[in-house]
Amino acid sequence: MMLRAATLRLRRSRSGVRDRRRRFEGLPWVVAAAVSGAALALAFPPFDLWPLAFAAVAALSLLTRGRTGRRGGVLGLAFGLGFFVVLLRWLHVIGWDAVLALACLQAAFLVPLGAVLAWTSRWRAWPVAHAVLWVGVEALRAREPFGGLPWGRLAFSQADSPLVRLAALGGSPLVSLAVAGVGVALAATACAIRSVRLRALVPVAAAGAVFGTAALAPVTHGGPTQTTAALVQGNVPRAGYDTAQQQQVVFANHVKATHDLATAVRAGTAPKPDLVIWPENSSDMDPFGHLPVQFAIDGAVDDIGAPTLVGAVLDAGPTHVRNVGIVWSPNTGPGAFYTKRHPVPFGEYLPMRGLVSTLFARFHRVPRDFEAGHTPGVLDLGSTRIGDVICFEIAYDGLVRDVVRGGGRVIVVQTNNATYGRTGQPQQQLAITRLQAIAHGRAVVVAATSGISAVIDPDGTVRHRTKEFTREVVVSQVPLLSGSTWADRLGGWPEAALSLAALACAALAAPRRRRAAQEASVGSTAPAEVALPEGPDTAPP
Repeated sequence: MMLRAATLRLRRSRSGVRDRRRRFEGLPWVVAAAVSGAALALAFPPFDLWPLAFAAVAALSLLTRGRTGRRGGVLGLAFGLGFFVVLLRWLHVIGWDAVLALACLQAAFLVPLGAVLAWTSRWRAWPVAHAVLWVGVEALRAREPFGGLPWGRLAFSQADSPLVRLAALGGSPLVSLAVAGVGVALAATACAIRSVRLRALVPVAAAGAVFGTAALAPVTHGGPTQTTAALVQGNVPRAGYDTAQQQQVVFANHVKATHDLATAVRAGTAPKPDLVIWPENSSDMDPFGHLPVQFAIDGAVDDIGAPTLVGAVLDAGPTHVRNVGIVWSPNTGPGAFYTKRHPVPFGEYLPMRGLVSTLFARFHRVPRDFEAGHTPGVLDLGSTRIGDVICFEIAYDGLVRDVVRGGGRVIVVQTNNATYGRTGQPQQQLAITRLQAIAHGRAVVVAATSGISAVIDPDGTVRHRTKEFTREVVVSQVPLLSGSTWADRLGGWPEAALSLAALACAALAAPRRRRAAQEASVGSTAPAEVALPEGPDTAPP
């Protein structure tokens, strides 16, 4: 009896050693996944090394190849943490804890991605499944939780890549599919490189076909009808001001810049604009509740003599405010306005306010929640029908599509990125805006309080771009268009179809994984993971 107990203790000890050794042996693969995720972040602005997106996708497919679902999930988590910590580092101005919290939340979506990549790596058609799975996970991230966060879509790394032209056919989901497809083709080529058979050339041909299709994809160029738009970037004060002083100075900056433009127009040194765009938060003081603010806007708009879109914050009761763009006309004053439909959680409103504000003192800076609007931002600014979106809304395909389908002939983005100046965030947002211009076949004008303000042609070309933290007014001819791209006609159907395909892959792969595990446990006395050594080249064909 004592001998049997000693034998059992010895076996358990050896099993524990094997488990610890197995964990240690897996550590390099986890590190490789995290490094691959960080490489994917370098494909995005401000680094703009867009080919790294293909290499990163290929790396995750290879790292998860032949793994169990559990280990694939761990690798997906490591990849996601490496990616999102680097991509979202601009949140460090709020706090590194905010960076880590958001990165962990977003990386959690890559756990099921890694698991299903591992399960489907045994399929003959695994490259197709892997590409589709990327789009499915991005679609889920863009919607959940609290309305989702599309930031970090593969498509948004490709503003300078030939693949961005595919946005005109299927929007950002199609571009993401193309990026994932090329990356997976590289992985398939690496797996087949030891084979001299013709099938080793299939992934290369597939990647070439993707780039060829992108080169032939039609994009919209400027039309004959144009308007003259003025973008007012009034700039923000430096540190040393309290909140009330900042509001007053930012507002005064935009009023003065508009008066200066009017003076230049009268002097003949600047063309007279047909419309003027002020950015988000150009007036954080409610012009309907502060008569001096209303009189100052009236004076500036009357001076320039052009309808002006004013970004303002309006009171909406004791517990809410609204982030709006107001049409302000010469002589007649304020008219229609657009209320931001997608306020930013934890920035413009607090989910679970009582708990969150108790745990984190910084959230006392958000004393009132921003009330969400319900109507797309289609407004008549003089004789020009515009489609207004505010700040991060430019990343949400459906919100931008709504204003184009509603008749907007030019897309207007009112934004305030002053908090994240010189962190790379304004550059990332500009790249997203360029893709949306191609997807919807519209010129886009971006007015920012402190930069980056820009004029973007319908083919994604940046015609004018301001520097950050400067006062600058851009006056430019902007094409007015009314046609529809294929992306607008198809709407959300391509993404829905790809998401359903991704869900089907996961559903089909899970039963196979369970059967394989059961067969391995019955047919062998050794642990399943010992019978199949880990590594990218160990998966069966």
